[in-house]
Amino acid sequence: MSIENSETPSAPAIFDSLPYYDNDLERDPSLKEKAEKLIAREVQSQSAFHPRVPPPVELFSKNPLLQAELARVEARQPLPPLDTTRYQLPGPTSVPATEEQWKAALDNAHAQIEHQRLRHSNIALLQNYGANAWRIQNHLLEATAKNLEKSLEELKELTTEVNRDRKNTQTRIGNQLTTLETRWTELISSVLQIEMANVALEGEIDRLGKREADLAAATL
Repeated sequence: MSIENSETPSAPAIFDSLPYYDNDLERDPSLKEKAEKLIAREVQSQSAFHPRVPPPVELFSKNPLLQAELARVEARQPLPPLDTTRYQLPGPTSVPATEEQWKAALDNAHAQIEHQRLRHSNIALLQNYGANAWRIQNHLLEATAKNLEKSLEELKELTTEVNRDRKNTQTRIGNQLTTLETRWTELISSVLQIEMANVALEGEIDRLGKREADLAAATL
């Protein structure tokens, strides 16, 4: 339906539905089932998405490791167990051990010592600067959270205002449509009554004409 806007007559406002005013579903619950069937049939008839819908995004196309991890998560497979051999110091298994086995054990020991040294360095840095770093990070997170909460409240208020305006506009237009529909019904009823009165008058005129003709014939 098209409703002319009184403020801008040159730009009519188009309203396909008035969800805040229409109560057809409440009066006839079967309409909801019919609407759902129409929607399902429309969805099935669409062989492709709308041209404005972007194509699906392929995640981690340049990172095989992340692709494999994503596939594992989608398949609901458990994480592989952690390799704990790097934290152990196994010696040569054969007796007597070969030079290569002793060299591998020595390299592993050097790696473990370097790993422990790095751990001690990181612990020392954490003890000296970790507390302040965490305080700064927490302060930044709190500020970010407050900004997001403020933005959320503003969006909620804006959404409420938009919905309120929509409801007021649709209620006003719905009342206008109801008034026009009632007036249209009254006019149709008046037209029908006039047509019935015309038919009755035509019948009365025909009857009087016949009576006049009969009287004229009787006087001759």
